[in-house]
Amino acid sequence: MSQTSLSSAPVGSATIMVGLNAVIISVDATEMKVLAALNPKTGELALPFGPFDPKTHRTFEIGLREWVREQTGFELGYVEQLYTFGDEGRDAPLAALAGSEEARVISVGYLGLAPDARPVKADQAGWFNILRFFPWEDHRQGRPTILTDVIALRLKSWADEGETPGKRAARLDRVRQTFGLDGLAWNEERTLERYELLYEAGLVEEAVRDTAMGDCPLPPAPKGLGEAMASDHRRILATAMSRLRGKIKYRPIVFELMGPEFTLSHLQKVVEGIVGYSLHKQNFRRALDRAGFVEGTGRVEAHTGGRPAELYHFRRDALSEGPTLGLSTPRLKEC
Repeated sequence: MSQTSLSSAPVGSATIMVGLNAVIISVDATEMKVLAALNPKTGELALPFGPFDPKTHRTFEIGLREWVREQTGFELGYVEQLYTFGDEGRDAPLAALAGSEEARVISVGYLGLAPDARPVKADQAGWFNILRFFPWEDHRQGRPTILTDVIALRLKSWADEGETPGKRAARLDRVRQTFGLDGLAWNEERTLERYELLYEAGLVEEAVRDTAMGDCPLPPAPKGLGEAMASDHRRILATAMSRLRGKIKYRPIVFELMGPEFTLSHLQKVVEGIVGYSLHKQNFRRALDRAGFVEGTGRVEAHTGGRPAELYHFRRDALSEGPTLGLSTPRLKEC
């Protein structure tokens, strides 16, 4: 998966370089996974990244699908544009590799969903558990210890370093709201905000790396706060997580992650893997019945023990029967 072949064009005295990032997500059993590749030069994992060629690609999405297919053998299914990442300096290592330190790298990010994490053909590429990068985002077994024992303490100390009482109070309020501390509710959709706050506080490896060559380098990041990714790819991944966690509640895109047939227990586990908390089983199924998204097939799952579970399929006709909503995600308990 090339990270240096980018479409570029001069604008004034600078060069604008356009690339396409793909956040391709699958849910394997109970784990949300992302397709990534190891950059042999930096040793960091990177999201699939390739060039937009205006001469051969009529649209960004066509270009995205073509190079993903060519480089990995993976056929993208559902895909939607995520965000355009163009902050100055966001991809400085990539710009330097491309041969222009003055280049401004613009990356158009896409979110792709796959019903299964099929093996890919590219060297050094594979599927990785997203919690490898965001260990504080999984609350299915209660609040993770990294959140209570490390993040809360470090961020409150950072808040106390504010220059004025007003800034200290504003920082502390932001920390409490973003991470659901001191009795406040955890909002799973704020994945991006949480990562950006940790970056701002200098608590993730990318922040240390990005300031290493400056006048005020940061001290080493605390252990256990997730694996760094190339450039700003962990921020792009956080953006995709926030989008997916929010969108399953107002559009039935979760079924793009399901096979043709599935049990309701499997569907629930997939949703739990996405939102990062346990669902109330009865309330989830009642809401599912009201939505009319699934229909029994009359067949049961073949397994060796326990009560046979009926197989269901997604009713795509439901999309044309009226206003389309997503899935209700009732918590088993507050995180």
